[in-house]
Amino acid sequence: MFSGFAGMMNRDQKLKGTVVLMQKNVLDVNELTAVKTDPIGIIGGAFGAVAGAAGTFVDTATSIFGRNVALKLISATVADGRSGKGKVGKQTFLEGLLSSIPTLGDKQSAYDIHFEWDVSKDGIPGAFYIENFLQHEFFLVSLTLEDVPNHGSIHFVCNSWIYNDKKYKSDRIFFANKTYLPSDIPAPLAYYIEEELKTLRGDGKGERQEWERVYDYDVYNDLGDPDSKATLARPVLGGSSTLPYPRRGRTGRKAAKKDPKSESRSGFVYLPRDESFGHTKSSDFLAYILKSASQNVIPRLRSVVTGQFNQPEFNTFEDVRSLYDGGIKVPTNFLSDLAPIPLLKEILRTDGESALKFVQPKVVQVDHSAWMTDEEFAREMIAGVNPHIIKRLSEFPPKSKLDSKLFGDNTSTITKEQLEPNLGGVTVEQALQNNKLYILDHHDILFPYLRKINATETKAYATRTILFLQNDGTLKPLAIELSKPHPQDDSYGPVSEVYLPASEGVEARIWLLAKAYVVVNDSCYHQLVSHWLNTHAVVEPFIIATNRHLSVVHPIHKLLLPHYRDTMNINSLARNVLVNAEGIIESTFLWGGYSLEMSAVSYRDWVFPDQGLPNDLLKRGVAVEDPASPHGIRLLIEDYPYASDGLEIWAAIKSWVEEYVNFYYKSDAAITQDVELQAFWKELVEVGHGDLKNSTWWFKMQTRAELIEASTILIWIASALHAAVNFGQYPYGGYILNRPTKSRRFMPAKGSPEYDDLAKNYEKEYLRTITPKNDTLVDLTIIEVLSRHASDEQYLGQRVEGDLWTSDSAPVEAYKKFARKLAEIEEKLVQKNSDESLRNRYGPVKMPYTLLYPSSEEGLTFRGIPNSVSI
Repeated sequence: MFSGFAGMMNRDQKLKGTVVLMQKNVLDVNELTAVKTDPIGIIGGAFGAVAGAAGTFVDTATSIFGRNVALKLISATVADGRSGKGKVGKQTFLEGLLSSIPTLGDKQSAYDIHFEWDVSKDGIPGAFYIENFLQHEFFLVSLTLEDVPNHGSIHFVCNSWIYNDKKYKSDRIFFANKTYLPSDIPAPLAYYIEEELKTLRGDGKGERQEWERVYDYDVYNDLGDPDSKATLARPVLGGSSTLPYPRRGRTGRKAAKKDPKSESRSGFVYLPRDESFGHTKSSDFLAYILKSASQNVIPRLRSVVTGQFNQPEFNTFEDVRSLYDGGIKVPTNFLSDLAPIPLLKEILRTDGESALKFVQPKVVQVDHSAWMTDEEFAREMIAGVNPHIIKRLSEFPPKSKLDSKLFGDNTSTITKEQLEPNLGGVTVEQALQNNKLYILDHHDILFPYLRKINATETKAYATRTILFLQNDGTLKPLAIELSKPHPQDDSYGPVSEVYLPASEGVEARIWLLAKAYVVVNDSCYHQLVSHWLNTHAVVEPFIIATNRHLSVVHPIHKLLLPHYRDTMNINSLARNVLVNAEGIIESTFLWGGYSLEMSAVSYRDWVFPDQGLPNDLLKRGVAVEDPASPHGIRLLIEDYPYASDGLEIWAAIKSWVEEYVNFYYKSDAAITQDVELQAFWKELVEVGHGDLKNSTWWFKMQTRAELIEASTILIWIASALHAAVNFGQYPYGGYILNRPTKSRRFMPAKGSPEYDDLAKNYEKEYLRTITPKNDTLVDLTIIEVLSRHASDEQYLGQRVEGDLWTSDSAPVEAYKKFARKLAEIEEKLVQKNSDESLRNRYGPVKMPYTLLYPSSEEGLTFRGIPNSVSI
């Protein structure tokens, strides 16, 4: 009887919990990207391993994890009398595998656990230690404590890889989903929170290891590979005013032997372990697909095209369309080698035994030739994949900011006489005054590099395109200026030629070529600046600074966390196979070996506050301030799909952030007194974006308004801006005629054989000028991967933690309101796209602008705004 009573007391002093975890992901990204040979064969083995592991896991899970995973609770309210630190409970092991929990995700498993813990003496748990005695890691999803006396449930959202205990210098710790400003952190938890931040900051020494979680900064000195060959050397980006750059995550690899300033390259690229793709769906395979495509599939495609069939060029536009209709004839063993790669096989559709076909890009799904029209050429500047570069022309002729001592007079040679016949009866002065003239200017970024670029097999021009806003709301191109360096020296200024629209004869063919040179420049600027630099690269320092200085219980950490998902991972992958020396971008885009260097030149002019949409529109002159307008600004191009849709999304983000920030910060003084926030912002400015630290435009982070604006801008960059410049890549650029990435010949001079050939067979001459067949196959293969949504993508208004990301109900409800607002915006945008009076929304190609629809399904959808730069 006594023993039974004691047992009851013992049970009363136990807290019941549920631990959710996942087995080690067989497709470990760091292992995959280390593949050097036969990636397709290894992929097959990996897929088989996944299938095998899934089949046996449930049967063996309890025996594997039971006594090999231990937890200890830590009190948030009761301190150890000697140290003042929160009291630590007894070690407790996982118990039985729970067979059915409705909330379990894919490949997740749940376990019972019971802690010896008396709330009346030990207090309310606020953290826990976990130890893994297994040799392999697992992914810890969460711990939930149920029915805590006088408290209810306590949730610990973890989402972290746990390695063998011996791998760590300090015990792994997780905190409950309570949210605190630093001044409000319970004293018993303060020590543990600061120790965790110290762990994440590391000591800045040595080569980082796979299991580590250290966030530190480095310059971009790992793009080249000088130890392999001299032509693979690349300059260091970052750390200088000449080539400034945002910082990347430090890996600590040894210096290259032939260039001590460069980091040696290896297949393994460290990133903090929890930044790895930790999910089990298609995003896990991204590294594998890109690696196998670049090392195996693409070389075989090139071999098939140039070797076996000796057809290195497209000869007609129909040849290009055959990539989607008839396909490329390939050996049957090529298709069989693709079999183990389901996603890649889906991208390169295979029909029968000998044809490999690409998905038909959206831009030619309705009309094969509408891309050639002037209206579509202009429309894509405001509704295409690079819709935020066009500016209002405020002076004529357009001038340059280049140093005239080095580059001569770069003032445009376009004249009023060339423009006015197409201005509908108004003068250039009147058109300027009425905000009717616009420019797509790709002159200054390119001109200083033209001589170097044109010394290779590519041939290019710096370009300026003048456009006229017509009464029907569409833009009409008026003139294109093509400029190249003076034969004697850059200081003599450019040699320029102006081309005017033409619809008949050889002049129409010349005009089509002129537009191609413009689009080639736009494609390169888009990929290297709009996309890579201004979304991928600029966000990474925010991720590093956040993890080094904002604890997981800090409200701004919780606010920003969804917008960092997978970014460091995709960036490290890009440095390995996409933007590296002679990587996919350098190999297939005009800027070639100068690609990242030119993006560094562009970064000199990067201004963080101007990355917010309203400021961007005002700075480019395409909008004016107007308090009577819904968003405080009025678009001068009223039917501007990217801008009008974007303003709706921007306003929703800002409203959500404002409500959230004001919930936690009751005054501006609370901002200045937040030591974690101040340390985060100081390091972000002085180190993460340190090459621009002396810029006067940085927010001082002294007021709630500054925090709201900064957070809104960051969320906008990571979500909507990235969506706008990424997920249209294949829909627009998958048809290489519409978005060529290279130009290989200069414009033919009148009277030359090339000019005569253009008159006889303009398709062949056009194709000899733009991206060749080999590079087209590479471009299509890669941008189709990068234009797809993963099946487990998290979209704006969603969180992977559901409602458990904070225990505060008001922010949770505010976030739900934000999600509802986004759904309302999507309905509004759908209605806009059905309004045929808004011609810029669908254009001659009949391709409605859907890139800023918030939601999407998996795949190549041309819509959807993920929370983060996740691909």
